[in-house]
Amino acid sequence: MSVFRGHDGNARRLAGWPITAPATLVLMLVVALVLSACSPSSGPAFWRRDAANTACPRPAALTGGEFNDQEAGLRRLRRAAFRGDFFSQLELGDRYAALRATDKNIEDPIESAVWYAMALTNSEGFAPTNRVQRDGLFGWRPVSSYDHCRASERKTAYRRLDAHLSRMTLAEQEAVRDRVIYVLSTQDAEGYRTLARLHDALYGPFGEPQDNREAREALGGGGARAGAGRSAAVTLFQRNDVDAYLYNYLAVQTGDVGAYVLLKDFERSSPNRARYAAFVEAKARQWVPPFEFYPNTAPQSGVPFSDESRPRGDAFDYALQRMTELPFVHVGRALRYLGVTDAAPERAADLSQRQVQALEAMLGHAMEGRLSYLEMVRAVQLAAVNGSSEAQLVLAVMYAEGVGVPPDYARAYSWFVEADRQGSPEARFAISTYFALGVAGVADQDKAQAVAFRLDSALSGFSPSAARLQAVLAQVSRSQRR
Repeated sequence: MSVFRGHDGNARRLAGWPITAPATLVLMLVVALVLSACSPSSGPAFWRRDAANTACPRPAALTGGEFNDQEAGLRRLRRAAFRGDFFSQLELGDRYAALRATDKNIEDPIESAVWYAMALTNSEGFAPTNRVQRDGLFGWRPVSSYDHCRASERKTAYRRLDAHLSRMTLAEQEAVRDRVIYVLSTQDAEGYRTLARLHDALYGPFGEPQDNREAREALGGGGARAGAGRSAAVTLFQRNDVDAYLYNYLAVQTGDVGAYVLLKDFERSSPNRARYAAFVEAKARQWVPPFEFYPNTAPQSGVPFSDESRPRGDAFDYALQRMTELPFVHVGRALRYLGVTDAAPERAADLSQRQVQALEAMLGHAMEGRLSYLEMVRAVQLAAVNGSSEAQLVLAVMYAEGVGVPPDYARAYSWFVEADRQGSPEARFAISTYFALGVAGVADQDKAQAVAFRLDSALSGFSPSAARLQAVLAQVSRSQRR
């Protein structure tokens, strides 16, 4: 029995406060619950909620004292970020936000917002690693320090993304959205499934499951107040059943079995969703990503935003190997259009190392001085994006035949249309063939329009030595109808 002595010196009994074994056990349990949330370096997470004490380990600082060190560091981070590394995406967001004085020369709010948004869509940021029951005594819950730090990182990313978007025009916000869509579209079925969740009202603002505790904490709690004060971030992607269905459908088109199961779950999740099937199928066949490759614009620093979405899979590898079938003069003309060369070289061997490095610098690639198949494709793409009708026509045929790029009839048709807008009679003839044959989902059969386009191309001086082109497009149509 516990006693204490009062001011008069008499011993008194603590009748109301006996220290018993059960009480001791309860006290020890409470201490254990609190300490289980501790980070080994920062103390109990119950008391320490600021970002500085809960931040996860980031990639090693790659910025050196020289400009080349900074450029190399950014490319390394971009390679990891394009491949879905959560912490590299966060780090790129910080770098382009110029949180450090050494990054002021590369400051770009749009690019920073892109990578914060990509980090928020990344399931690595909210998929729990501690899968035990989390509801403990008095609502206290043990969490792994890794789960806790990621929730803190996501909360910071939400805040910074919202700050960026709140200061942007609608056109700048659209640029952020388009770049995120492009990056995710390069990630095969998983990227399309993420895009589907971004547009599905049954998920959180960045595709998080509604019942995911980490996601709700990062957003600012659950219920009606979730996301309060971050309206710009949480509304970056508008909810739309048709778009959600579209991206699920595109995921299925990659051949992913899991995507098919998820599509059927999507159709059953709401009475109205299955009705969109026919409309979405037609829309999917016409869908093309917002960019041909990642926009290679750059801030005043001159460090290009390199596209690190390396082709993956057998289809990409096979298409790249077929670049030997494309007469090199077409690549040479693209290089001349871009100002890399004064004349159009007919062989890759005619290019100097300095000229190859000039192209690599434009693309944001490492300056190795060796022209790869991918860089040949990028040269044609870059010339097409910058307005060369000849490159647009060549790129359209490349997509139609699967040379350098996997076959994509929607993109082929899109580039034929772009070349036609600039007055290419060959492109007009190609479009006439699309209309005559009816490439399913891309161009409906319209004989009258086909005749009109062919007459226009003939009047423009194009004589069908285009028999080869016609044969190519006939093959395209047969492939689509299978």
